[in-house]
Amino acid sequence: MTVKIAAAQYNISFLESWTAYQQKIESWVAEATNQDAKILLFPEYFSMELASLFGQEVYSSLNKQLAAMQSLHDDFIALFKEMAQKYQCIIQSGTFPVRLEPGIYRNRAYLLMPDGQLDHQDKLMMTRFENEQWLIKGGKELKCFETEYGKIGINICYDSEFPLLARKLAESGCVLILVPSCTDTLAGFHRVKIGCQARALENQCYVVQASLVGDAEWSEAVDVNVGAAAVYTPVDKGFPDNGILSVGAMNAVQWVIATISLKEYETVREHGQVFNYRDWPLQLDFVN
Repeated sequence: MTVKIAAAQYNISFLESWTAYQQKIESWVAEATNQDAKILLFPEYFSMELASLFGQEVYSSLNKQLAAMQSLHDDFIALFKEMAQKYQCIIQSGTFPVRLEPGIYRNRAYLLMPDGQLDHQDKLMMTRFENEQWLIKGGKELKCFETEYGKIGINICYDSEFPLLARKLAESGCVLILVPSCTDTLAGFHRVKIGCQARALENQCYVVQASLVGDAEWSEAVDVNVGAAAVYTPVDKGFPDNGILSVGAMNAVQWVIATISLKEYETVREHGQVFNYRDWPLQLDFVN
């Protein structure tokens, strides 16, 4: 089975209205699905452009913007749910900071299905900025999602740099790991990129990264954004020699679209030049 997947290099806008946001999102979804993409991936914290709707006092404050955005949470979910149903695609709608109780937020990635169902994955590993300045807390559960194309997992940005998380997903049957990312330095982008490529190599699966791009000087949270989206693969026969199926131009505003075969991983795991996935447990003999 093959499917087209689209990973966004999404630019932060200063929004005039909620209607302008709806129009922007629909134009992105329409562009990808017009190219027959069936799985769409948006970046981490791309929802933070919504803070621009609340005025300078709010979007200039890390704490106030998180509180204000909760009033748009249900509308955000409804919009992406509508898009997934209207365009008959799976959408991973980047991440949205969700308040669980006063002062407690989670960086949450929703996965919306074309039949109207939805689920979510919370970011598990927090960066220093999230821990020390934004006070966003890590999630408690790693999920594997059933879809018509096979099982899908989500590692949110920094999560992709920790191999046991992706390994757990792979052992649970995930053949595709989605990585919505937001990085404000070239080094940060490369950390996530290297993590994604390593996870694809180790687990002989697809790993797809979406990136937030461009500057938003008005934003206290996402003022500088650096990156490129890409579709990473195992590094073995039947796949690209460098493990990169498709990659975008650095910091460009675009979709990166590629056709993936969610059965090819079975072939490479059984008949590849190496057996990274199968041989994983063997390394434990040398470290325990």
